[in-house]
Amino acid sequence: MDSLTFFLKEGLFHVLDWNAYDHILFLVALAVVYDFKNWKKLIWLISLFTIGHTLSLILAAYKIVSVDPKWIEFLIPVTIIITAVVNILYVKNTTKQVKTNTNLVFALFFGLIHGLGFSGYFKMLIGTSESKFLPLLEFALGVEIAQIIVVLIILILGFIFQTLFRFSKRDYILIISSIVIGVVLPILKATIFW
Repeated sequence: MDSLTFFLKEGLFHVLDWNAYDHILFLVALAVVYDFKNWKKLIWLISLFTIGHTLSLILAAYKIVSVDPKWIEFLIPVTIIITAVVNILYVKNTTKQVKTNTNLVFALFFGLIHGLGFSGYFKMLIGTSESKFLPLLEFALGVEIAQIIVVLIILILGFIFQTLFRFSKRDYILIISSIVIGVVLPILKATIFW
């Protein structure tokens, strides 16, 4: 039970750590286009992200995949910016299905990249333990719970701004996506290593 609690907490705080706010920024960019009516789509999105994240942790923990951390540190802000830019480009598009399909691909593929960013620390956590799979699943559960918390906060804030402060959905998406890009650009600049 102690192991479950430990890895569950690690998964929770991996997402909710203010020092590693890139995960939260990605979730903001991913979820800002949705509202409470689309909660099922959001659950799919964050679950696909967790699946991608966990898959890359599995591949790294079992030493099947190894990627230079400098590339991952560069690619993580790129994934956030791409997601936010696509929000801006699609904000006028009335075909919501196209945007949802795009986000499903983003969630899974970008989850792989974000998971690789945490793989070094996770390998340190499990050490030389033979049993890696159960801690990975426990960690993934913590990540999933934390993502649901973050997405719920994003939905509540979207509701408040669009209902109480009368922001149009279009303006809200444009503003939040632009803020995300503005916050992530310096991170991206700091990770460029060539």
